[in-house]
Amino acid sequence: MQALPLRKAFMLLEPGPVVLLTTALGDRSNVMTLSWHMVMDFTPRMAFVTGAWNHSYKALVRERECVIAVPGVDLARKVVAIGACSGSDTDKFVKFGLTPVKAKAVKAPLVAECLANIECRVVDHIRKHDIFVLEALRAWIDPKRRERRTFHAVGDGTFIADGRKFSLRELMRAKLPPGV
Repeated sequence: MQALPLRKAFMLLEPGPVVLLTTALGDRSNVMTLSWHMVMDFTPRMAFVTGAWNHSYKALVRERECVIAVPGVDLARKVVAIGACSGSDTDKFVKFGLTPVKAKAVKAPLVAECLANIECRVVDHIRKHDIFVLEALRAWIDPKRRERRTFHAVGDGTFIADGRKFSLRELMRAKLPPGV
């Protein structure tokens, strides 16, 4: 083993695919890039961190709802560029050619170009750490989308794309909760 600087330790625990998070405040929608989030158990609950520096923060606090959109790796360059500008002075849907789609349970829009979208309600905001806990209300997937691989942020400007999918369910069968 070789020592790793502690400032890089988080890079070993990458949590999941890079996603887009949409919000709506009044008649204005926004989309932001989010790479640090987590699922919570086998329930439809998720959490992520953001703060007042982010334009979407005000909408999350006031409206208490959002959409998590899961892009394919083919959108990686666009998704990173979305994260490099602010919704305070940019209509990111227009600038990046994204198609907002009316959601069923929340005001925030789905993103048509994404593989999947999850409509969510904020059920807790842990202000000390600006952790938002979400409950999924509805989920959508585009079965016709050709690119199905997602991509993951390593934390230093590099990313990893999903590779071959394989199943080890037979080893876990006894431990999975019913319906999974």
